[in-house]
Amino acid sequence: MKKLIATAVLCAIPATAVFAGEDPLSQRANDSREVIQQFAQQLQGELGRAMGSGGPIAAIEVCQQEAPGIAAAMSSQHGWTVGRTTDKLRNPDNAPDAWEAEVLAQFAERIEQGEPAMGMSHYEVVSQNGREVFRFMSAIGMPPMEQAPCLMCHGTDIRADVKAKLDELYPNDQALNYRPGMLRGAFTISQPMD
Repeated sequence: MKKLIATAVLCAIPATAVFAGEDPLSQRANDSREVIQQFAQQLQGELGRAMGSGGPIAAIEVCQQEAPGIAAAMSSQHGWTVGRTTDKLRNPDNAPDAWEAEVLAQFAERIEQGEPAMGMSHYEVVSQNGREVFRFMSAIGMPPMEQAPCLMCHGTDIRADVKAKLDELYPNDQALNYRPGMLRGAFTISQPMD
């Protein structure tokens, strides 16, 4: 049996230089990109280890058990709300709020017009429960086929044992039938402005 090695890129975020005098929102966006890069790298590392030792079924368990913990740790470390969201849910805890749903729709439209998901982001300050909050989202696109072991669990041709595990853990799973280049979801961050 062939050993599977995860080479997926969850989200590659280009580093953006911060220059003296840069506006505070751009600084917050750059800080958000860095945190998302850390989140993606940590999750990718966990998934890679799981794929190497137990294949896609082990990776599913990592996504279910470890990803929420990584998001919680990042949130606690920075005093922000850090997570992932999508309009095709696997985990109902990742359901988008109204603002996130609107940005996901904008991302999908931008991709439909030919813009690649990699590096796509959006940020703005919104009023939330009477407070000003900086909101940031960075698209998660499905990588090219040769870098897409994630298609083993999110694609169109899923093995029966993998599908059975998904059905067990996520009985209302919608996160299927993806192809390379499609929008999978987004990393999302909320930062209080005060």
